[in-house]
Amino acid sequence: MKITFLGAAHEVTGSCHMLEACGKIMLIDYGMEQGPDYYKNRDIPVAATDIDYVFLTHAHIDHSGLLPLLYKQGFRGVIFSTRATKDLCEVMLRDSAHIQMFEAEWRNRKAKRSGGEEYVPLYDMAAADGTMKLFCGCSYGEILRVTEGISIRFTDVGHLLGSSCIEIWLKEEEQERKVVFSGDIGNRNQPILKEPLKVAEADYVVMESTYGDRCHGEQVNYVEALTQILQDTFDRGGNVVIPSFAVGRTQEMLYFLREIKEKQLVKGHENFPVYVDSPLAVQATTIFNKNMYECFDEETLALVKKGINPIAFPGLNLSITSDESKAINFDDEPKVILSASGMCEAGRIRHHLKHNLWREDSTVLFVGYQAVGTLGRAIVEGASQVKLFGETVEIRARIERLKGISGHADKEGLISWLQGFEKKPARVFVVHGEDTVCDQFAACLEESYGYNARAPYSGGCYDLITNTHVAEGNKVRIEKDKKLAKPVSNVYYRLVEIGKRVARLIEKSSGWANKDLAKLADQLQALCEKWEK
Repeated sequence: MKITFLGAAHEVTGSCHMLEACGKIMLIDYGMEQGPDYYKNRDIPVAATDIDYVFLTHAHIDHSGLLPLLYKQGFRGVIFSTRATKDLCEVMLRDSAHIQMFEAEWRNRKAKRSGGEEYVPLYDMAAADGTMKLFCGCSYGEILRVTEGISIRFTDVGHLLGSSCIEIWLKEEEQERKVVFSGDIGNRNQPILKEPLKVAEADYVVMESTYGDRCHGEQVNYVEALTQILQDTFDRGGNVVIPSFAVGRTQEMLYFLREIKEKQLVKGHENFPVYVDSPLAVQATTIFNKNMYECFDEETLALVKKGINPIAFPGLNLSITSDESKAINFDDEPKVILSASGMCEAGRIRHHLKHNLWREDSTVLFVGYQAVGTLGRAIVEGASQVKLFGETVEIRARIERLKGISGHADKEGLISWLQGFEKKPARVFVVHGEDTVCDQFAACLEESYGYNARAPYSGGCYDLITNTHVAEGNKVRIEKDKKLAKPVSNVYYRLVEIGKRVARLIEKSSGWANKDLAKLADQLQALCEKWEK
């Protein structure tokens, strides 16, 4: 039994871990990296065709976003997740594919004019659709026997609709081990979703550390704080632009805005319009409503039972088409604009920033984590100007943060969740945090709480039977000097992947009928002869 850490090791995004046990190979998450990469993630050391299962903690792209790439590379196993996660992935992976294809089309138009190389998207819509056919949606709290010696259970951790920690029971010959992957642990006292549930026992725990070095502080009255920002901005005649993650944070903001409008708290602007400018956010909101009875907390369900939709209200406008999106900025009435992406890296939010960042009467309100190296982080940290669509934009708008609002547990919340285990695990692996945060949190767990904790690097491998490390992992940071960096063709990488797939096909061809072997050999030889000329 082994676990190998492949992604989000000393980094916040790109979660991916590999378990080997009972003759099976399993991935826990396969996420996309967002923002700059500080350590080179190790490639999955096995062929995609050899992976049997994927266990998915939740739908956020930094946990699920490379699943269509895995499908494209030949994976045809089963993806286990909660039902709500499956529903969200249906729209989020398709949205990701759309972005990949749109970017490829845009880059290739530029390359055609400049004589550059073709850009190939990571995956397309067909791969996203194929991936969804592999999903198996599960209920919270049910122990599911995956195969001989492997069982799993999803437990709600309150981070996102359908989010979960995953308990995995492994039995190989006479050896039994239980590994718990925390996924992203939710913040306490947040609207809509239930509080994170705890797990009683584990031999090993792999847990996130996004906010492992800080506390969110005193509980903020979000409605009161948001009301004040709206009042001040609308009185100046400006807009409140909220870069918001389409799934999760947008729905929380709608929850607060519904209450503000219902109680008419913004004086003189009681009927202010709210625009949700993100097709993905609109679809996600529908999925929230679909899964309310399994995922919503008691307070939110009480509203539902009274006939109140907790995330809808008069004056809410849903923008789907690009024309509807463009029209928002040609309306002078003060308004709230909720748009993705939450870190301002892509999507329609960049257009709204272009139209509002230079306006002294407007406010840009950040309501979520901004990763190092992202446009959102630069704005929050006081940049005086930014580049958007090749144009320099001066930042004159007010920049605000709604403190304390986070989908992630803070340091206290993480420790509280870990202390839910009745007996200390043999080892705690700390992942999914910024470089120094992983080390600091692991040290805190050891020195202050008596846990055997370690923050592994990408490629680090541990034997779960002997509780020893097999490989240390890559501790060398990526060289960031762009002058020395030589770009490698995206198409070349694609060719390399196909070559690996052909090699694996040849390895598996032993035992084929001679006529089939001869046919394959002739085809490959003809291909080689053609290109060797």
